[in-house]
Amino acid sequence: MNLPEIFAENVFSDAVQKETLPTEVYKALRETIEAGKTLDISIAGTVASAMKKWAVSKGATHYTHWFQPLTGLTAEKHESFIEKEGDGVIMRLTGKSLIVGESDASSFPSGGSRATHMARGYTAWDPTSPAFVREGTLYIPTVFVSYTGETLDNKAPLLRSMNALDKQAKRLLKLFEIDCKKVSCTVGPEQEYFLIDEEQYLKRKDLRLTGRTLFGANVARGQELEDNYYGALKPRVAAFMRDLDNELWRYGVTSKTKHNEVAPSQHEMAPIYSTVNTAVDANMLTMEIMQCVAKKHHLVCLLHEKPFRGINGSGKHNNWSLTTDKGFNLLDPGLSPENNTFFKLVLTAVIKAVDDYQGILRASIASAGNDHRLGADEAPPAIMSVYLGDQLGAMVDCIVKGENYVAPKSAQTSIGVPESPIFPKDATDRNRTSPFAFTGNKFEFRSLGSQANVAEANICLNTIVADAFGQFADELEGKNDIEKAACEIVSRELKKHYRIIYNLDGYGPEWEPEAKKRGLLNNKTTADAVPVCYEDDNIGVFVRQNVFTREEAVARADIKLENYTKIINIEALTMIEMARREIIPAVSAFIEKLCSAVNAKKSVKGSLPCSAETKLIDRLSYLNDTADAAVEKLVSDLKAVKKGDIKKSSEAMAHVIIPDMENLRKAVDEMETLTSSEFWALPTYFDILYSVR
Repeated sequence: MNLPEIFAENVFSDAVQKETLPTEVYKALRETIEAGKTLDISIAGTVASAMKKWAVSKGATHYTHWFQPLTGLTAEKHESFIEKEGDGVIMRLTGKSLIVGESDASSFPSGGSRATHMARGYTAWDPTSPAFVREGTLYIPTVFVSYTGETLDNKAPLLRSMNALDKQAKRLLKLFEIDCKKVSCTVGPEQEYFLIDEEQYLKRKDLRLTGRTLFGANVARGQELEDNYYGALKPRVAAFMRDLDNELWRYGVTSKTKHNEVAPSQHEMAPIYSTVNTAVDANMLTMEIMQCVAKKHHLVCLLHEKPFRGINGSGKHNNWSLTTDKGFNLLDPGLSPENNTFFKLVLTAVIKAVDDYQGILRASIASAGNDHRLGADEAPPAIMSVYLGDQLGAMVDCIVKGENYVAPKSAQTSIGVPESPIFPKDATDRNRTSPFAFTGNKFEFRSLGSQANVAEANICLNTIVADAFGQFADELEGKNDIEKAACEIVSRELKKHYRIIYNLDGYGPEWEPEAKKRGLLNNKTTADAVPVCYEDDNIGVFVRQNVFTREEAVARADIKLENYTKIINIEALTMIEMARREIIPAVSAFIEKLCSAVNAKKSVKGSLPCSAETKLIDRLSYLNDTADAAVEKLVSDLKAVKKGDIKKSSEAMAHVIIPDMENLRKAVDEMETLTSSEFWALPTYFDILYSVR
């Protein structure tokens, strides 16, 4: 296989556009893509014709406007290229069909931003993200809006947030006389996932309906030996990864890194950074392709944040940075950050944004699945904080204290073996415990869930940073001495927002009380995290930056709470069904067999000892009754959840239903450890996590 030859072979890429479009049309399209110039509608017909011709050469017979509704997934409606002409048909894609499509919006989440009877929705072409051919269909990335103009997707507000960030960043760059036509947010979302055997998956109703195990006792050997991380790939896993890379490369996804993750059967892939909207599209496509490729290998790819209790969950580390069209990285500290006023101003703006809007930043990554992961088994806590590292941390400390900062001398190190080369030592260590860590020339937002659409977090991050940039630009514009004024802003704002900086162990028990002392939010559930999105200040930042209207902001909060409530309800109903129809009857059957064994022993002349069986009967009978009572309480409490009030119902799910589910699980998980495998029909954690070889 020749990688450069197959890379992006299924993509209507820049190279393909240059080859198939007239020169003037190509230039006009590139200006839209690269410089943000308004799309010239007059070229749409020419682009559509070339795109269709190329797609047909790749075997395509249909096209679809591919969009990202507020389900967290992607959506597509396929239309053939066929049009009647005389007695026959021709293959055609018109400019209008390329630019706009119509879809029924009534069955997608809207959060009440449009009435149910107002069903018309429109998909509109996003020319900044390349089209591609997959399984005989031309996929055209689009935005999705209602008949009355409300955004019903993640792409449209993401593009708006990119525009806001570009606009406000350029104001600062202009003040510092840094040449720039466009500022882009670049992202590289690492993707963690589990691979399990399809046969085991099909035997677990909870995995099939919810994506996670609702019951399951801890396996004797989990991740405590730390031997899976970066370990040798098992043959089936290696074959899957090889096929996955080949597929992703053909769609222009820059799959760069693959390795085993910390937990058994857990893995990771990471792409090269790209502009955030194309990175989002690539990641959504990656998740879909992962699941398709896994099926070909009789595997199942689990993208849930916490499919197994007691071991690592899966996240999606969002590496976020800002670069100009000239290649200048706004987050590059340079060799002497203490003398780089522009960098310090940008850094301060990010710190200010995270502190001012920690609530909505936490809400942007909130989900029923991610609630299980945050703060557990090597995942960042739900508390938002910023890690700067030793060098920048010391510099900020000096600014806050009003002291002179002395930069450490660059250091080199070696492993102490003469044959090994001496290598430069980084200025700072990495902090895997921080949710938002500076890592050289970017920030790594580590709190995102593995199945999340990364657009949500980046919409929030782009918007709040754009707002901070705008505030700083408002203050600096008109000043005679920009350097001096900027330094004053840096000093003032770092003192004000110093509480959000934490350079120590975010997993440690001392951090939670320390964060509370600092006044930082610690919203551990989605039901607790999302209500801050209804506050005027938090809505205002999106409205100011023209990312959401007030109605759109409120609608998205409603959708998040509604989705959370639905997911917990599905999980609870699944637990009830599994307990009633699979687990309690299985344990009862085992108890019956034990009782028969006791009776048989007692019938022997002189009676045989049976204390082991009797003890087991007593414990299992108690646990089975406990599980049955827990089921009844769960059923009763589910019925009592107030319908129609999304805030109250989500609170009930978080603080009543989930504790009920925990009580049921506790009894069942202990019964699993005591019941004979002959009677326990569900695959155990051992069966699932150690079946792929």
